[in-house]
Amino acid sequence: MDWQKQGWLVCASFLGFAASVRSITRDDFFPFGESARDQLLEPGNDQTHQLNLNKPVLFYDGNFNSIFISTNGFVATAEPTSESTYLGKMPPTFGMIAALQGDLDTSDGLGKVFFRQDSSPSVLRRAAEHINRAFPEDDEVDPTHAVVITWVDVATHEPQSRGDGVAKKRNTFQLVIASLETASYAIVFYARDGIQFSSTPVGDSSVIMHAGFSKGLVRGFLFSSQGHYHRTTTNEEASVRALAEETNSGLRGVWVYEIGTSPYFTNVAPGEVTELPAEAPPQAVETRQNVHTGGQVKYSPYKPIVEQIETLPIQYQPSQPENPEVVVVDDTDINVDVFSYNLGTCASNRNKCSQFADCRDYPNGYCCHCRPGFYGNGIQCVAEGKPQRMNGKLYGRVFVGHSPSPVEFAGNDLHSYVVVNDGRSYVAISDIPKTVGPSLAPLAAIGGVIGWAFALEQPGFKNGFSIIGGEFTRQAEVTFLPGNEKLTIRQEFKGTDELDHLVVRTTLDGQVPELPIGSTMQIDPYSEVYQYNSNLITSSSTRNYIVNMPDGSTESRTYQWRQTITFQSCQYGDSLRDVKPSQMLNVDQVFAMYDANNELMRFAMSNKIGDISGGQPEDNPCFTGRHGCDTNAVCRPGQGTQFTCQCIAGFNGDGRTCYDIDECSDEPQICGPNAICNNQPGTFRCECEDGYQFGSDGRTCIEVDGPVDHCEQGTHTCDIPERAQCSYTGGSSYICSCLPGFTGDGRNCQDIDECQPGRCHEYALCINTPGSFTCQCRQGYSGDGFYCSSERTKTRCEVHRDSLLGVTEFGPRGPRPPVGQYIPTCDENGEYEPVQCHDSTGNCWCVDRYGQEIDGTRSGPGRRPVCNDHGGVPPPVGPQPTHLLYAQSGRIEQVPLEGFNMKKDEAKAIFHLPEKVIIGVAYDCVEKMVYWTEITSPSISKASIEGGEPIAVIRSDLDSPEGIAIDHLGRTMFWTDSVKDRIEVASLDGSQRRVIIDSNLVNPRAIIADPANGNLYWADWNRDAPKIETSYMDGSNRRVLVKDDLGLPNGLTFDSQSSLLCWADAGTHKMECMHPGRGDRTTVLEGIQYPFGMTTFGQKIYYTDWKRDAVVKVDVSAGRESEEFQPLKRTKIYGIASVYSQCPSGRNYCSVSNGGCTHLCLATPTGRSCKCPNNAVGCVERDAGY
Repeated sequence: MDWQKQGWLVCASFLGFAASVRSITRDDFFPFGESARDQLLEPGNDQTHQLNLNKPVLFYDGNFNSIFISTNGFVATAEPTSESTYLGKMPPTFGMIAALQGDLDTSDGLGKVFFRQDSSPSVLRRAAEHINRAFPEDDEVDPTHAVVITWVDVATHEPQSRGDGVAKKRNTFQLVIASLETASYAIVFYARDGIQFSSTPVGDSSVIMHAGFSKGLVRGFLFSSQGHYHRTTTNEEASVRALAEETNSGLRGVWVYEIGTSPYFTNVAPGEVTELPAEAPPQAVETRQNVHTGGQVKYSPYKPIVEQIETLPIQYQPSQPENPEVVVVDDTDINVDVFSYNLGTCASNRNKCSQFADCRDYPNGYCCHCRPGFYGNGIQCVAEGKPQRMNGKLYGRVFVGHSPSPVEFAGNDLHSYVVVNDGRSYVAISDIPKTVGPSLAPLAAIGGVIGWAFALEQPGFKNGFSIIGGEFTRQAEVTFLPGNEKLTIRQEFKGTDELDHLVVRTTLDGQVPELPIGSTMQIDPYSEVYQYNSNLITSSSTRNYIVNMPDGSTESRTYQWRQTITFQSCQYGDSLRDVKPSQMLNVDQVFAMYDANNELMRFAMSNKIGDISGGQPEDNPCFTGRHGCDTNAVCRPGQGTQFTCQCIAGFNGDGRTCYDIDECSDEPQICGPNAICNNQPGTFRCECEDGYQFGSDGRTCIEVDGPVDHCEQGTHTCDIPERAQCSYTGGSSYICSCLPGFTGDGRNCQDIDECQPGRCHEYALCINTPGSFTCQCRQGYSGDGFYCSSERTKTRCEVHRDSLLGVTEFGPRGPRPPVGQYIPTCDENGEYEPVQCHDSTGNCWCVDRYGQEIDGTRSGPGRRPVCNDHGGVPPPVGPQPTHLLYAQSGRIEQVPLEGFNMKKDEAKAIFHLPEKVIIGVAYDCVEKMVYWTEITSPSISKASIEGGEPIAVIRSDLDSPEGIAIDHLGRTMFWTDSVKDRIEVASLDGSQRRVIIDSNLVNPRAIIADPANGNLYWADWNRDAPKIETSYMDGSNRRVLVKDDLGLPNGLTFDSQSSLLCWADAGTHKMECMHPGRGDRTTVLEGIQYPFGMTTFGQKIYYTDWKRDAVVKVDVSAGRESEEFQPLKRTKIYGIASVYSQCPSGRNYCSVSNGGCTHLCLATPTGRSCKCPNNAVGCVERDAGY
């Protein structure tokens, strides 16, 4: 394709003109969001979540059991480096699958990143269809596992927000990684309206977003080099926009790639179907003709129809019997689809009514009627006075003036909000181009229908929703004078969604007069008569408006308006008989503005529905809207100007201020058995538990006799997981298949001896291992076994070491360094060891990767500091603690922190609890509550750190509660009881107690939770056999971490940033640390006296000392105490905890919707367990991994 044709394609995609009938929308994405049981990435900029995979992903020649999901539009195979290293750069230095990578932000609450693992048959079948369509010449594949990541309405990251998050351009796209045993594929979806920007600001400039794949740096013997990469986009913005318009899979906007195969792989293979089906030519619009010339489409000049629609004048007269209030609109073109309820009775159709409606039987059928306090047509009912919202999309095309080309709308967001108790409505439409924005400003009536639907009702009159509910079709014909431009507005209202918001689809088609950029609009108040008939409402009027031109001149203009509303009503009741045949909608305070900077159209207006003859003006504030009631209250008129404010259903208060009622807490059984109650503002919703579904009445949850997933339940007959995998195929069926490196039928798998000639380098040995093999260079050669060399360039450390050894003296036993000379030590790869020591003095210190000493890490003779593998002591990441809390007998005190230093002069008591002995202290960063255990009258209590009375949380079945830990993500607490010898968990309000460990414990005390990773750690100071143990947070996978060389391990702490578990032992008088996953135990400090409690932050540990009655700070990297604080009250100090101004980042499987559990949700590293409280009835348990 030559560059001119390429330019045309880019131009076409930019204009959104060459729309294929096969262009995808968000509806064509794989299911995503809460309804798909997705997890949600933490909001913000540059957020990353490590997802541990149930089955590995193959990427290039690697096999990955976890991936890193980033806000910035990509998935990485290793923890991403700093943004500055990859933004605007492709390829990056780490493994990356870039769906659309840029500097993105979700902190405004509108943008979201969803993700999940999915092995459901429907998802795998869809993935297979896309892959097989993209590679028609290859054998068909059937994936066994998928990961679905969806970036929804993500915006660019801008340090200074424009203050209007709705107006930002937003991108939406989806990545599906589908895998089978021997290959992985990436399927990327770009919706037609999903790519609204193609570059993101970085510093003072903008960088192009990128899509593609990179293996990252590949480590060699001498140096690292850039591995293979594949770019989908270029450095041109047009290539980003083309993602939604082109394809390599035969479906516009869908891109498929083979990204990894086993055992051999060369490079990413893109799909092979780049051609699209031929498109039908656009249909003519009224008097225009489309002319195809040279591959482009031109429109003939617009020829206005020299015709005016007839607008019927309405004469307003006082109501008189002989002069009924009827305005006749004759329209023979209206085709009303008369609807009636199906014949039947309420007994079999009650579920068709709203949950806030009653069903009534009539001689010929049934009808639904909203209950008192609600209004609507019975199918949809909303609470009186409750503010209402409308959400929808705008489609169609509009010709502006005599422009030969239309402006197209392809799903622009349309949102509306109505304050029902004063009739004020607001409408906003996003992404309106400047070429049409000012010209649409006169059409406030685009959103006026929601003003009519929820208009402020005058006595004896009803607004639209009260009469017909939220399912109807509205079509309006607009004729602008004097140019006779015509525009058709069609709106399909589809009822209310699960949040009780109206859903609407709006289509514009026709022509509007052109208004220049910078012009503003003044729309006069107007009145419109609505005529009501069975299933049909009609109205017509003339609208006047004034245009203020940019040059300061003004023009008075007019358009004529005619609309019909068709709907379905119940034919058996008398609901429509009470509706007056004609009502007048009065609209004033009309506001219309086009925001050119943000391409946003805004409308606002006040709406009242009342008497066609005007009647006597109402002075009561309930009818004027000037009452001051809460937005969640209804105004009740009294005599004269008297009125009262009454909170709507679902809220409590005096009417001036209303508060939401939590029906789920007030009535726990409101949803019935086997159902979950979800509280929402003003209402609640019932959902069936897993394994249940709503019965025919739509309300009772009944058990589902569904298929059995033997793979998940472990009832399959496949070989052990180390040799085979079980793949669920739907129903109760499954397939057993041997893992790579094994052969067999899946039920019996044997190891394959991969050590065939040519697998390793000629100077290497091949060593067969179960399911794999390794290559090892022979003696005298170095390398990775796939390539071995007899020569290797010395590393920096080796050059440093050998240069010093080169000036050594030679003695009888070989080279001997001069006395007092420091000689660096290098690891097996020639790199500096993280810990360097001076053999003569005995001092040790940490070094960076270049061998430079890290300040503050040098230790005394015989002590080795704790150094990170990468050679440095990292700065703390995330929020820093602001205070330390510590317990002193009958009080809890706090000391502020400034950096790491204690501000001793500002220490003070925050809780006085006379005659109590407080042992453990913990802090909940979400609700800013302090929790503590006390043993005089055994109990667990809490209080707000900002002040307030203590609240007893648990007071029964306790003997000696000591250690306590909070899972701020799963909203649970854990504690030890050294008399009952057990560990328990409960919700933070003390409910749902459960014993999770009750065996092989003697004196459990300190306990620590690691919520982000789903682990618990605790110490048992049993003098005969002290130990430190760990388990998952559900009590499973229990194991001993340390049992040797312990005396009295009192204190325990875990630093999530360094993954160091540290303890203080009052028997050995040592402070030690280890990485729980490695077992690399290191002594930090010796000679401590009588430690009790501990807390940590970064490389600093704070512990309480019973001998000194003090809080002591320890520098972990330096291995020394660096600060001591003795409170004024000199008594023993027990537990200690850190207070954070905000919670540390992180999520676990219980942090969203309680993990889908009905009762206790307890996190594990790879999932969560749904557990029942002790002695619970009617509770369903699910083991970890569900």
